Amino acid sequence: MTTATTIATGALSILVSVALGWPLTRGVLRLASRSSDAGDRGAERAGATVSDGPDGARARASLRGGAWIGILERAAITASVLTGFPTAIAFVIAVKGLGRYPELKENPGASERFVIGTLASMLWAAAVGLLGRALLA
Repeated sequence: MTTATTIATGALSILVSVALGWPLTRGVLRLASRSSDAGDRGAERAGATVSDGPDGARARASLRGGAWIGILERAAITASVLTGFPTAIAFVIAVKGLGRYPELKENPGASERFVIGTLASMLWAAAVGLLGRALLA
């Protein structure tokens, strides 16, 4: 395989990961919000902090910049898998988790959204990276 083909395959893999990861993650969050346990309606009666679910307005507002973070996350994960350095995924998770900790601590819906969105996004990015790596072999 030529260097140009390798670069094109890698770039296309990252592009697919980034471009199609957003609608996929958004779809997973919509499905999660329809779940019978989305948002804790019982907590309202108990006087606890109420979650409006992973796709609720409070969760979305709390996690500002999530679309851009997701783009960078998917690009980094796909690139790390393509280059054979999957341990870099741990750095992505650490940076993302530490950066979001204050918002996650204060808002259960944001925490739900963070976990569901991150897992969907990362699984997609890793799968695209593995597919790209298989094409390069």
